[in-house]
Formats: sequence, C-alpha cells, structure tokens
Amino acid sequence: MKYISAATLGLALTFTACDSLNLGPIDYYGNANYWQTVPQVQAYVNGMHLDLRSTHFTRDFILGEARGGLQVTGTSSQNVSTYNDDIKGNKISGDIPGVSQWGGAGSVYGNVFDCNLLIQNIEDSEMHKSNKATVDFLLAQTYGIRAFHYFKLYRAYGGVPLVNKVKVLDGQVTADELYTGRSTPKETMDFIKADLKKSLDYFASAGKDWVNNVTWSKAATQMLAAEVYLWSAKVSLGNQTPAAAEGYLNDVKNNTNFGLLTDFDKIFASNNKANKEIILAINYADGEATSDVSLFLYADASINLFYDKAGVRLGDPLNLKNTGIQRYEYTLDFWKSFANKDKRRAATFMEYYDNKGVVKGTVMKKFVGSINSTGSRVYDCNEPIYRYADVLLMLAEVANMKGGNPAQYINQIRQRAYGTDYVAATDAFVNADFKTNEYAILKERDKEFVYEGKRWYDVIRMKDALTGQPLAFDAASAYTTTPVLKSTEKYKVLWPIDKATLNADPLLKQTPGYKVADQVEEVW
Repeated sequence: MKYISAATLGLALTFTACDSLNLGPIDYYGNANYWQTVPQVQAYVNGMHLDLRSTHFTRDFILGEARGGLQVTGTSSQNVSTYNDDIKGNKISGDIPGVSQWGGAGSVYGNVFDCNLLIQNIEDSEMHKSNKATVDFLLAQTYGIRAFHYFKLYRAYGGVPLVNKVKVLDGQVTADELYTGRSTPKETMDFIKADLKKSLDYFASAGKDWVNNVTWSKAATQMLAAEVYLWSAKVSLGNQTPAAAEGYLNDVKNNTNFGLLTDFDKIFASNNKANKEIILAINYADGEATSDVSLFLYADASINLFYDKAGVRLGDPLNLKNTGIQRYEYTLDFWKSFANKDKRRAATFMEYYDNKGVVKGTVMKKFVGSINSTGSRVYDCNEPIYRYADVLLMLAEVANMKGGNPAQYINQIRQRAYGTDYVAATDAFVNADFKTNEYAILKERDKEFVYEGKRWYDVIRMKDALTGQPLAFDAASAYTTTPVLKSTEKYKVLWPIDKATLNADPLLKQTPGYKVADQVEEVW
C-alpha cells in the first residue's frame, strides 16, 4: 500500500499525478502487479483502516467537536496557551479557514483515492469472481469507508467534488480533465447513499458482517446510514422523514452483539477494548500508535499550583509522568451542568481547586490510557466512532421528530449515568414539547460523548422546533448567554475552502457566504 497510494502525496483536489501507476516494477508492488491475491486486497483494506486512525483527531475532534462552543480559548485554566482558537471561537473566514485541503490530515481526498483505487481494480475482476464471498466482504467495507469520508466532507462543506475514479490509471490525461468542481448538496448526498446501499448489498452477498469493533462492519454501515438519513431529514433535505434512519437504528439496537455497559467508566478502559457497547472504534496500542488525549491534560509544573477538593496540594494525581499539557479544555460552565449524582462527570473529568476550595478548571481523563510494562504512561485507549448509546439517543431524536415520546431512550442513558443513585420519581425525564425534548437529548449527548467528535454536528443538526433553526444559534446550547453562532453567521455552519485548494482548481467555488456576505446559494 505504501507504493500504490504514494500518489496521494501529490494530490490536492485535482489528483494530478504521473502515469507511473501503470508500471509494474519487479522489485516492489505497483498497480500493475498488485491486486492478484486475496491477501493483497486484505492488506490494502487494513491500510484504509490505518487512514481512519491517522486522520482521526482532525476528522473527528477538529471537524466534529471543536467548534461546538464547549472549549476554552486564549489560555487554559493552567495558564497555557490553547490551540486552534480561531476554530473553537468560530472566527474562521476565507482568509482564516481553520483547516486546509478539505480538512487536512493528509486530505480526506487522499483517503477517498485509496477507496477508489481498490474499487476500480477489484470490482468485477477475475480475482473478485473467483473469490466472491471474501472479496464482497472487502468491497462492503470499502464502500462503507468511502461513504464515511464523503459524509465528513458533506457535513463540513456541503456540496463537494465527487471523485469516484482514479483517472491517471486510464493513461495520459490533461490537467483540464482532472479539474473537478463542487457537486450540488443533493448530488453529494445521493452519492453517499448509493455507497451505503452498495456496502449493505455486499455485506449481504458476503454472508459475513463482523470481525471486531475496530474493523468496519455491517453495523458500522448501518450506524453511518442512520446518521446520513437523520441528517437528511433534519438539516439538508428536509422533505424526508426519519423512517429510514429509524430502521437502521433498530437493526443495530436488535443486534445482540451490542448493548449498554452498566459502568460508564469501563467503556473506555484500555483493558476492556472488546466490550459490547463499542460498535466501531479507532484502535490504539502501545508501540503502534497512541492518541492525542495528552493535549487535554496537564504538565506537572502546571497542576502543582492547584489543590484537590480536600485542600491537598496536587502532585501528579493521574500518574501522567509529565506526558501531558493543557492545550484544550472544556469550559467550567459545561462541567457545572452535570448533576452531582451523574457518574459521567468523575469518569470524564478531574477538577482542581484553589486554596480556598473554589473550582478553577478541569482536565479530561476519559481516555487517559494505561501504564505499560516499562512504567511509562501511554495513551492507548481505543476511541469510539459509534457506540450503543448513540443508537438510543438517535432513536430519541427520531421519536421527537415523529411527535412521539423520546423519554424511554433518554432515561436508559440517564439511569446508566446515575447508577444506583437513580431515582425514577425525580431523575427520569418526562416527555414534553419538541424543544424541551430536543434539549434533553442534546444535554445527554453532551455529557455522554465528550471528545467523541459529535458536539458540533449535534448543535447544527438539532433544532429549536421541528422546522426551526439549529440549536447552535440558541445560547442555551452553549451553557452560557452567548450562542455558538450569531444569527448573522448562518453561513458558518459550513467551513470555507482554503486559498491554496481554491487556486489549484479553476472550477472550484468558495463556500457560500465567505466571499460575499449576502450571497444566496444552496448551502446544504
């Protein structure tokens, strides 16, 4: 895979690359002498899973959470300068795009390229026909992963260039043939939904739908499909009903492989990675790859200035061994929103105090990792993309859209969060009007999915009325008096394209609103 996908290093949007993929040197695998055996294709699909891990922090936290209004900007409570403040403060513009190359991290289109290359070389090939069930399973994963990448692009940019073929494999092409303008939002969503159908069809014909919770599976495609169709019903194509999303969610809900764990803290433990709550996760391991959670923690010199709740000066309470620094921090207003009996607060955060017993800040300890055999701290917790709690809370959204009762789903999550302290008479949510229900769902999602890349999407998808505006424009969603986005910033529900990417392709247009404030175009 190193050589086959090396062309992605030279790609921007235009996918300009030399024609060397047609060559087949004898001393390493090029495109001409690859794709001959099932193990080769399996290794390549494993490589696409590595793509998911290498782009995880940018793709999920930066694109999916950082803009959600729950991050401290400027300096952290430990007096450390914070990262990505333009993004966290929604100060992005055409000149300050926040991210480049369609989300950075090597460009999502590089990941799309890898999917396209496999599909183009394998689908309906002789090797496919002679190993149909096995290759069908690999194609099911590939189509699901490609839909995943495009849905990330769609939620960030709306209509995007749709590239489903590696053109340089066809021989000599001109630059003009490689330029690709933005498709419409509907065309983009139709493409994603077609990939989802292909993925599910291939899972069915393969007769296999599961390996483990760090490998793309049928359940992962079903969760993605639920997200896509719920988004279609609430954000982009509002003439659709949530029925399709509900069907996919119920399929996963009724899958006996999955369910809620009793103990919230154990979902994320390094020694409990195969637990049944995780549907799909990014895999981290000591000596292989570790996460970015250290940026949400502390250095010894910083934490030593504070105290615990009992007034004892802090040393290294989480045994980080000076591996952390606080570049990202969740707001105290958010931390204070947890009920005292909500066990997710202590499982997610460690707070610290001044010498007068006043809470000064928090660090996130949810994915704090483990101590390895050499006594070193390693951030090796797997990080979920989908888990069972998301099934229940998306079903709650569907119920609210249908005018039903979302309380049954909300209360399953809340009961797990409160544990033995849960008292139905006082703690259970009671069905109310649409906005009250929507906020109850959002607040459970906020507490449940800290650092899981969902908050920004939630406040854009969830509404103040069935056909109303996103909760991002309502101050209550940010736990303060200031909304995540101002009413004059509706164009900021999408990201701008950086100038280098725009300049690389004359067919590209900037995201509406970032050049002309009163520009009227279809955004979603």
